[in-house]
Amino acid sequence: MTRSVNVHAVAVAVPIREVPSSLRIRHPRLGTSLPPVYPCTETVGAFSENGSHMTARNILAWSPSAIVFDCDGTLMDTERHWQEARNATFRVFGLKPPAGFADRAHGMHYTECGALMADETGKPDLAGDMAATLLTTFTALVDEDPVTMPGAAALVRLAARHLPLAVASNCPRATVESCLDRAGLLDAFSHVVVAGEDVRPKPEPDVYSAAVGLCGVPPEEALAVEDSLTGMESARRAGLRVLGLGPCPPGPQAEQADLWVESLADRELVRWARSRIGE
Repeated sequence: MTRSVNVHAVAVAVPIREVPSSLRIRHPRLGTSLPPVYPCTETVGAFSENGSHMTARNILAWSPSAIVFDCDGTLMDTERHWQEARNATFRVFGLKPPAGFADRAHGMHYTECGALMADETGKPDLAGDMAATLLTTFTALVDEDPVTMPGAAALVRLAARHLPLAVASNCPRATVESCLDRAGLLDAFSHVVVAGEDVRPKPEPDVYSAAVGLCGVPPEEALAVEDSLTGMESARRAGLRVLGLGPCPPGPQAEQADLWVESLADRELVRWARSRIGE
């Protein structure tokens, strides 16, 4: 049974270090050839309070004590719905999306996204209305088309047999739980933590700090799985190791994750999960 909570969490300061770049990992074939994992920093990601850190090489030789997943774009293929909802919201108010807005909004809490939409279009008084329209539109879209990301369901079901799992999301609880329930994954999670009145949204560390606390493990023993830089920053600040999902960004942003994979169906990742989690 999933335990869903809004809890107050204490932020954990996490130092960031400059590191070299070198690692490349092969990507699998899943019927058709998919893009390879991008070369990224070799020694990156979350640091514990004593300064220890993981590397892209040795994270594959590490066994987490708990895993905390983001939902949108990580477990569920919903980022396309957020993009459609943002565009629809701009149209409702007779506005056009500013250039590059989707990148800036990726991973934001919907209230912050509504405020950014209003601010960047010179309509600050519309922030609340735009946020409400955004959420209503997104909810309708995702209810019509709940689809899991490649490899997500298999990884969750494997890990749930051996580890406590949690979800840490900026989305409203009803949306997260509805998506996971319709995908048949909700019961795999011991805890669902969402941003709320006493829990600051990502990139603040609150949702991840709360999730690992509920799982009963130290943050440095937990793995965060994230697709957005906003979420990765949140997890890093909470002291978790971070698996980045998607193309590895250039420059310092690559350091937000210990390891980047293009898909949760990545062959190296699946092999790691079977040997280090399912052992």
